Amino acid sequence: MNFYSQLETILLTDAIERKESLLTEAMEYCNTEEVTPEAGFAPRSFETPSYARRCRIVAPRDLPRRRKFTTTEGLALQVHAIAHIEYSAVDLAVDAVYRFPEMPREYKRDWLEVAQEEIRHFGMLERILGALGHRYGDFPVHRGLFDAAKHTEGDVLDRMAVIPRHYEATGLDVNPRIVEKLTPLSRKPEVAALLEALEVIYEEEIDHVRKGDRWFRYVCRERGLDPERTFMEILARYRLAGTRPALNVEARREAGFACSELLRLGAETCEE
Repeated sequence: MNFYSQLETILLTDAIERKESLLTEAMEYCNTEEVTPEAGFAPRSFETPSYARRCRIVAPRDLPRRRKFTTTEGLALQVHAIAHIEYSAVDLAVDAVYRFPEMPREYKRDWLEVAQEEIRHFGMLERILGALGHRYGDFPVHRGLFDAAKHTEGDVLDRMAVIPRHYEATGLDVNPRIVEKLTPLSRKPEVAALLEALEVIYEEEIDHVRKGDRWFRYVCRERGLDPERTFMEILARYRLAGTRPALNVEARREAGFACSELLRLGAETCEE
């Protein structure tokens, strides 16, 4: 199986262990060989996400109403929602390699590494779900991230702007709020485990956004574009401007955002 066929298999399978095994092989190959697609290679446009065989997909408005974290069911719903984001992020990272073969080898290594970390995040959350008497697929999910990837599959610049620099950066904004709500319940073993997982996810997601920022700016340089203006234009084109919670300025700055950019995005203050 060649490198791009291997990536396609990862994107099609819903078995997380299979994804992990193939990712390890793909990373080893990428580290030792020049990764170029075979003649005539054209990435497929997938119509359904790999998790469609495991989860019931519904419109966002039809998702179960969130319940209080103090109940087992409410906590399980929250863990499942985060696990779904992490599962989706595995495929998004792999797709970023599969879909844009013209990008440098360093780009491919970066996103394969992200995919491996997202699998580890999913595994932590899946174990917590199990301790709560549930498994991934027990609750309905939406396909918002998958659709965002489909909408940006034609241009790596749009993909880097929309997925890591918008959606993953929004995760940095939300994470501390979830931690704040969970902390008073940390005596419960499952909550303590979730808080530990969220801390790991938070630190590593900063690096994921940083990678997105790096490659977004790389493509902007290649095309002679102003990164800040281009990012705002892409957000407006995809109707994403003004759709985020209060910005986590510190984390976004660490991930590569400029203060001038954060102020345009709605930050109240920002110091260089």
